Amino acid sequence: MAARTNERPHCDVVEAAAWFAGRLPDGWFTEAPAIHFDRDEIVVIGRLAAPANLPEGEDAAQVAAGARIAGFREDTRSARMQVATAAQDRWQRVVSWGVACGDRQEIFTNASVPVMTRLRFGERQVLDTLIDAGVARSRSEAMAWCVQQVGQHQSEWIDKLRDAMTEVERIRSEGPAA
Repeated sequence: MAARTNERPHCDVVEAAAWFAGRLPDGWFTEAPAIHFDRDEIVVIGRLAAPANLPEGEDAAQVAAGARIAGFREDTRSARMQVATAAQDRWQRVVSWGVACGDRQEIFTNASVPVMTRLRFGERQVLDTLIDAGVARSRSEAMAWCVQQVGQHQSEWIDKLRDAMTEVERIRSEGPAA
């Protein structure tokens, strides 16, 4: 594996999507996998074909999708790890896998990355209230819960912000080389 530095190789979503499309076996997914990444991790989420000829019952689709996901996870583990190792060498980021089947999505493993923050008294009180109320067991868990709430309830705003940052990056790349 390449020596790790503070500077990670640039990871572009188009390049990463093309690279994974070239490395993944053709029969794994029904469409191109979704590729998400940040500074620490690349998450590859593929769609599996939904099971056909299900028995009657409202839970049959969920049970069948769960079985299909579990089978895919077991059957492809070795090959996924080989692809992940090559991607990790290339981009120096952890690679995590997930699949969607029907309306169910499961991420197999995600990196849990520590994030340092400094909070003032009032902000710590918010976290401690969540702990005291049983919403979280620790300040770390309470902080993660808060971030999930912002992501869930402000998703439209977050999406606009991401789109704006993508446009800034595109314009920056068209500018003069430094």
